[in-house]
Amino acid sequence: MTAAMYDLAIIGGGINGVGIARDAAGRGLKVLLVERDDLASHTSSASTKLVHGGLRYLEHYEFNLVRKALKEREVLLRAAPHIIWPMRFVLPVDAGMRPAWLLRLGLFLYDHLGGRDILPGTRSVNLLTDHRGDPLQKRLKKGFAYSDCWVEDARLVSLTARDAADRGADIRTRAECVGLDRGADRWNLSIQQQGEIITEQAKILVNAAGPWVDPVTSLYDRSSNAAKLRLVKGSHIVVKRKYEGDHSYIFQNRDGRIIFAIPYEGEHTLIGTTDEPWSYAEGDAKISDGEIGYLCDAASEYFEIPVTRDDIQWTYSGVRPLFDDHSRSAATVTRDFVFDYDKENGAPVLSVFGGKITTYRVLALQAIRTLSDALDIDGDDWTKKAHLPGGDFAPDGFDALVDQYADRWNFIDRSNLHRLVRAYGTDTAIMLEKVKAVSDLGQLFGAGLSELEIRWLIDREFACTAEDVLWRRSKLGLHMSDAEQQAVGQWFDHHQQKTKAKLDLS
Repeated sequence: MTAAMYDLAIIGGGINGVGIARDAAGRGLKVLLVERDDLASHTSSASTKLVHGGLRYLEHYEFNLVRKALKEREVLLRAAPHIIWPMRFVLPVDAGMRPAWLLRLGLFLYDHLGGRDILPGTRSVNLLTDHRGDPLQKRLKKGFAYSDCWVEDARLVSLTARDAADRGADIRTRAECVGLDRGADRWNLSIQQQGEIITEQAKILVNAAGPWVDPVTSLYDRSSNAAKLRLVKGSHIVVKRKYEGDHSYIFQNRDGRIIFAIPYEGEHTLIGTTDEPWSYAEGDAKISDGEIGYLCDAASEYFEIPVTRDDIQWTYSGVRPLFDDHSRSAATVTRDFVFDYDKENGAPVLSVFGGKITTYRVLALQAIRTLSDALDIDGDDWTKKAHLPGGDFAPDGFDALVDQYADRWNFIDRSNLHRLVRAYGTDTAIMLEKVKAVSDLGQLFGAGLSELEIRWLIDREFACTAEDVLWRRSKLGLHMSDAEQQAVGQWFDHHQQKTKAKLDLS
């Protein structure tokens, strides 16, 4: 099977790949994206879930990266205010760590380096009188509160992919590129999909495979990108809620690193991250016993009530595919993105190293600008003012939207409507358009998940399995019993059987 030629073939369904696909499709280019697993099934769903400038990067003099990221915070906030929202971070001053004057200087730069219209600036905090000091150890008397943003990372990926598809991109999940043939003016891709090998052609290849950028290169070139790649594992623990309030903490560690403690899914606190070297030989990224101990100990240095292993309710780990700048430690390797563009040895190929969720839109724009001569397009910044699906409301309009939908669908529990608007924004009204009673939602699985929502995620957001729904398109798995999760899995099994039967008949 051979189809018409694509302008751009992208390998990798993480945030960088879908960002490039969206930008290119919005320019009218014919785009193919293939992902071996689910969207955001690896690095892009395993972040600390922040849209931030990276305060600690100032120490490493990465002013360009911090400025770039700070400028993007409010661009992304305006584009997707349902899945991105402002968050205040409390940074305690601790004896023996960075002095207060140095922290204040860094935060002054942080406030002014990228500009702010929406987010409030830094303020001093008396931890002895301010309620945000209540859960902390009493030696901590002073701190600072500054602003960044929270993001539902895997949803950012799926919504960006959906927007790319709405603009004409061909997004294929569970489709593995198993062969690449580089010609003088085109690429031939062999794609394994639903048990068969399909051949596609493209003028340009983008290797956005993240940690697997080197194995993808090896499909067409025996040389290696391994010398350019530094693979670093980051792990997080999710524990029982450690404090009240919607603020977060940033703690300085004795080793010079920092960790975050962040309100998570209402009933939990997210603590992370680590920086550990990783290799392909380790298999799937999983938290180690040492990392668990590190995070528990680091958080317990600050919280009045220690964080113990018994508190842990979930963990997750991901691998960051960083550009190797030959830094001594994993913690100091640059988080900025780097491109390797080769158009001299055949059809053009662009390989992507590094990057952060915060700067994914800028990375995509820069990728298109790098390829603009080969694609015969201009490099205008069209995505800067474009909303993601469901994000067409003001950043301060979330509560009003919930109120509006609660009046219209008053038979749905308000807390669940709040969750739906957080996930889908204004698309909630489209999802619920024909719902006149609770029975119209179909089967109810628990934690507010309905058959109607699952079908939406299958039809609109490329979900194929229960795990896609419970752990990537949402984190409802944290709120559901084993029996409830199994019921979702059984529904998918039945759905797939019915789908296969229809295909067999056709």
